[in-house]
Amino acid sequence: MKTSDLKFFGDGNHKVILGDAVVALNTIEDNSVDLIFADPPYNIGKNFNGYKDKWNKDEDYLNWCYKWLDLCIKKLKPNGSFYVMTSTQFMPFYDIYLRDKIKILSRIAWYYDSSGVQAKKYYGSLYEPILFCVKDEDHYTFNAKNILVEAKTGAKRRLIDYRKNPPQVYSSEKVPGNVWEFSRVRYRMDEYEEHPTQKPIALLERIIKASSNKNDLVLDPFSGTFTTSFVAKQLGRRSIGIELQEDYIKIGLRRLEIQKEYNGSKLAKEPRSFEKQTCTQQKELALFNQ
Repeated sequence: MKTSDLKFFGDGNHKVILGDAVVALNTIEDNSVDLIFADPPYNIGKNFNGYKDKWNKDEDYLNWCYKWLDLCIKKLKPNGSFYVMTSTQFMPFYDIYLRDKIKILSRIAWYYDSSGVQAKKYYGSLYEPILFCVKDEDHYTFNAKNILVEAKTGAKRRLIDYRKNPPQVYSSEKVPGNVWEFSRVRYRMDEYEEHPTQKPIALLERIIKASSNKNDLVLDPFSGTFTTSFVAKQLGRRSIGIELQEDYIKIGLRRLEIQKEYNGSKLAKEPRSFEKQTCTQQKELALFNQ
């Protein structure tokens, strides 16, 4: 794909780019982005609307990843932050590759429970790893007060910290540790979109609140359902979202309220099966009451 093949939507505040991530990243000004969240294909065989997320060789996948990782670092401001995800099996390669290029401040595990059987002959995976990186470890945005969570020792047990003079109750709030528990997006959740690896709003809220300020520019090079851009808009940030699949672009245009139609068709969220049943029942009840 060439730059001329890209399609651009939106305005100066919220831009959506249809096309290859590597090509699209090259159109963004260097040192211009405050926060990047990257959730790329994991090379584990997920089906993205007919496109199977699986490279012929792991080496090919990693070489592709190194290209966009380098570009993301170039686009980041000197005081910017970079959060990047991948599968547990490939994160060690990311980690080692990035160590000499950017400062890794935290290695985060996004933990979630599973209602189904994960595995029977080995230990199933119940987390996804995230690296939190910055260009300058002495100058970067981290709004600790905006992401405080309950400190159970202080809030519930009311233990006394006798190291302080005078002694006082432990704080009831704290900055989250590096294990984050957020539910995966389930079919019946209001935020659900038709996508196999949709990330929850709560996850992106924590990242964007912590590592950016109002009017900052947030970039997601693998936007999927455009949750990053959606949350950025809700929190008063600007955004750029890149996505290769046209059907997912439609989700972004709708969620960001950039367009009401696409190629002559109205952009509307597809009703889920239980919503269709409820609608049918309501129509039947209305006819019965006539």
